[in-house]
Amino acid sequence: MIEKPHHLPQRLGLLPATAADPFLDGDLLTGVRGRGGVDLAKLVEPLPEEDPRWEVEPLRELVDDAMHAFQDRRTEADAWLAPRLHASLRLTRREATDRRLWTHLALAVAPDYVAWRHFSRSKSKIGSARFKGALDRQCFSRLWWAAEMFRNGGDYSPVVAACGNQDLIHSALRRDLIDHRPTAQALVGVLGRGVATTGREIEGLMTAINAAGATLVYDVLAPDEPRDPEALRRWIAEAESAPAVPRHSLPAGPAEEPVPEESVAALTEFFADLFETAPVRGRAVEG
Repeated sequence: MIEKPHHLPQRLGLLPATAADPFLDGDLLTGVRGRGGVDLAKLVEPLPEEDPRWEVEPLRELVDDAMHAFQDRRTEADAWLAPRLHASLRLTRREATDRRLWTHLALAVAPDYVAWRHFSRSKSKIGSARFKGALDRQCFSRLWWAAEMFRNGGDYSPVVAACGNQDLIHSALRRDLIDHRPTAQALVGVLGRGVATTGREIEGLMTAINAAGATLVYDVLAPDEPRDPEALRRWIAEAESAPAVPRHSLPAGPAEEPVPEESVAALTEFFADLFETAPVRGRAVEG
């Protein structure tokens, strides 16, 4: 399996997908060995040197710790790493939509983690999308965005619950409605109740929620407080002085107001009821 890169960059940069393509060869995608180093570095667009957020070492230490702690439980690493990646790499949403950042992280900093987490034993390969794919498929961007969408203000505990179910985050991140904070928290609530747990059940519920959203305005049914952009700015500005994220307790996210509890409760009940008639493949629905 791919080993840790011998020559790690000191800082994150931007690596276009087209520049990454020659490095996504058979050896890499079959987990034999990684490529990069000096040749890859020549193709990277540097980020501002005065910004401490782009330092690689904290991120590298995180993935090393994840691989050590979850040696035989690869999928469980997502719930541990997602909140810590988000808290360690403090980004605006605009910055987080830049796939070049995630491609550089995957290929130059932690290709061994990508291989460890996403090598398919049945196919004997790693999908190239885990290195340079869409935000909901790429190894690290999917975790960062799951944390962003499911955090409740500065509380990452809903992220742990959401990322503990691969079907939920895979289905949810493909849909715009998850940007409504009460919807995200209600999905975690439904999951916690055991209402929908299997892949088919979650996909059926998400389909029903999406369809209902075409005729119901969730903002009316479950109002939310506007996000405070200043809270995020302060949190990002504090990156330079922030300590390393804790390993045995959850970090703290931006000090935004949490989602109103009454909105989460109302939408959780609505989704639970909606699931009773959701189009779950293989399930007969009476009436």
